[in-house]
Amino acid sequence: MKSELNALVESLRAVGEPSRLRILALLRQNDLSVGELVDILGQSQPGISQHLKTLTACGLVERLPEGSFVFYRAVGGDAGRGGMLDAILGEVDLAAGDFARDASRLDAVRRARAESADTYFERVAGDWDAIRALHYPNDAIEAALLDAAGPGPFERVVDIGTGTGRMLALFSPFAETLEGIDRSHEMLTVARANLARDGITNAKVRQGDATALPFEDNGADLVIIHQVLHYIDDPSAVIAEAGRVLRKEGRLLIVDFAPHALEFLRIEHAHRHLGLCSNAVSEWAAESGLSFVARTEFAPPSSSDEGLAVQIISAETAGAQTEAAA
Repeated sequence: MKSELNALVESLRAVGEPSRLRILALLRQNDLSVGELVDILGQSQPGISQHLKTLTACGLVERLPEGSFVFYRAVGGDAGRGGMLDAILGEVDLAAGDFARDASRLDAVRRARAESADTYFERVAGDWDAIRALHYPNDAIEAALLDAAGPGPFERVVDIGTGTGRMLALFSPFAETLEGIDRSHEMLTVARANLARDGITNAKVRQGDATALPFEDNGADLVIIHQVLHYIDDPSAVIAEAGRVLRKEGRLLIVDFAPHALEFLRIEHAHRHLGLCSNAVSEWAAESGLSFVARTEFAPPSSSDEGLAVQIISAETAGAQTEAAA
């Protein structure tokens, strides 16, 4: 009890320093790097780093390495440190003084991110457009994906291989919180810019490995793997991780190509698999404690001599099946 009290006192002391309170107010709005915080607050890099070290040690801030970058995130949640931080920031006029100036400078950081994302996406857009032309329109696939997910609302959604963050944006209206992971810092830059542009505040992204997710067991009620598995050496390892993080009433949605013979995708676009056999996906799901629910296939466009069929495969945990049967 004494150690818990001491930890709480240390957290309150940390928040009580003005610069650290400004940092926490900013991190409640966006994940930010040290360099970005330096630009916003106009303070030295060593000073900002020391503040972040203190806040991390108190459990108020989470450190998120991303290649050569490190981003920081304020803790969330209604209880514990997250609840305490909400209560403190609720007593602060965030539209006045230093907080207002910080918010204005944060907008400049967001604009710089958007410009960086645009530059990167211009380089890769040709590849995306070439593949998109080979399969059924995305809007129809997304509508079917929402149907397969069910009405929600979802407490927590995890998007494995989030890419541009499109799945986070699609499911944002139906979820309390969403988190996307991707190995590519460049794609995460695009995702962050897209989420900020669309005003989406309940979704965040972080760098991570699809075969070793940075999430606790039984923490999500919906996991999405959208056009990812054909890039992965061992797709079964990704499905196993999805099964691990799903709650007993959870659902997994997989969107990927059906088996095909377009070898150029392996050579020119780094596809490790030429589509996925639904029977194999069902077996991998079963090995992870999940049961096949349904499969929907979208045929290639009739205008294309060489096209890709897209499939949506859904699976559920045992708890979801038991409740449905009841």
